[in-house]
Amino acid sequence: MKKIGKIVLLGGLLFLVFQSCTSTKIVVNREVDSKNDGKMLLGRQTLDQFQKDPYEGWFKEEHDGYAFDAEAIKELKKQKINSYNITIFLGTWCPDSHREFPRFIKILEELKYPMQKLTIIAVNRKKESPNGEEGKYNIQKVPTFIISKYGKEVGRIIESPKSGWLERDLLEILKKDDTSLKDLFKK
Repeated sequence: MKKIGKIVLLGGLLFLVFQSCTSTKIVVNREVDSKNDGKMLLGRQTLDQFQKDPYEGWFKEEHDGYAFDAEAIKELKKQKINSYNITIFLGTWCPDSHREFPRFIKILEELKYPMQKLTIIAVNRKKESPNGEEGKYNIQKVPTFIISKYGKEVGRIIESPKSGWLERDLLEILKKDDTSLKDLFKK
């Protein structure tokens, strides 16, 4: 009887260990107060966080003031952007993120992109997030916009667009992916 009791106890302990290892809780909309930067977002965020102080000011200014390239937007609408997942790494302390992130969101809104396919991860000045997602994506600079399809990265925009226009760089990534898919089916 003692042996059965020990087995039951051991089984219960193993269950608790496995349960705690498999139920990793991801905190969303974490905000911290830092000595040097004041309030800052860390980790996974929802878009509505950027409608609150102290982020609302810079977000609204860049979002509302951005005049995108209408021709690039017209071309993007033909690219089936809804079939892609987008992950954005940004720093709420970073001037480049203050400029490019709101503009990118405005582009996605114009394209009627399904925002549930968008992942926003805020990092600290060391480019680290609480759950370590930056390691998987090798994040060196922010903002970084990662475009993926079927779990595979097809391109990224790092810090600022090469062409000077986010929508043009995004279009080039999608066109390049579309071309590589066509080449794959030719073989």
